[in-house]
Amino acid sequence: MSNKIKIDVVSDVVCPWCAIGYKRLEQAIIEMGIQDKIELEWQPFQLNPNMPTNGQDLEEHITEKYGSTPEQQQESQERMTDFGAELGFKFDYFKGMRMANTFDAHVLLEYAKENGKQTQLKMRLMNAFFGERKDVSNRDILKQELETVGLNTSEAFALLDSQDKRTKVKSDEDYWKSLGVNSVPTVVFNRKSALTGAQPVAVYKQVLTELLES
Repeated sequence: MSNKIKIDVVSDVVCPWCAIGYKRLEQAIIEMGIQDKIELEWQPFQLNPNMPTNGQDLEEHITEKYGSTPEQQQESQERMTDFGAELGFKFDYFKGMRMANTFDAHVLLEYAKENGKQTQLKMRLMNAFFGERKDVSNRDILKQELETVGLNTSEAFALLDSQDKRTKVKSDEDYWKSLGVNSVPTVVFNRKSALTGAQPVAVYKQVLTELLES
């Protein structure tokens, strides 16, 4: 097959199921040995577009948004932690954890894409938020993570306050919503078919196999 499979992953940096879904997709690709046949791009989605810049207590946020009790939240977080551990991804939920505003992160991911390091930055930010107790809306933290993956912080930060870049991220987000993406992760294959939610590794393998054979 000469053409690559184009995969768009619509997701947010602070979405636990996005981390799990991507790690399962990655496992499927690695186990099939088709890394060279995949072109993957991350697309922006804000779970909480109106989140204040200083964030919100996570327990309070989940209660407000989904009506979950503290007990239900703990049960869900334990399940998430177990799923993550199976995939080599660390979830470290803690009392006082805060949900973050992610718009700046999405602007920086657009910059990282232009420099061939989008997946590295995406996973760095997810690891920072879920596993290292870092506030991914804090620009000092964002700067550190850019440096960690070897990106130019001056260039990247110049774009953070660029109205053109911010408008592009917003229009990209609106584009995917206009196609019916209203929950994440949504994994889109060749801009023709999509899977929503963190699917099992076997499901990703089945779809990839069918695409390779088509």
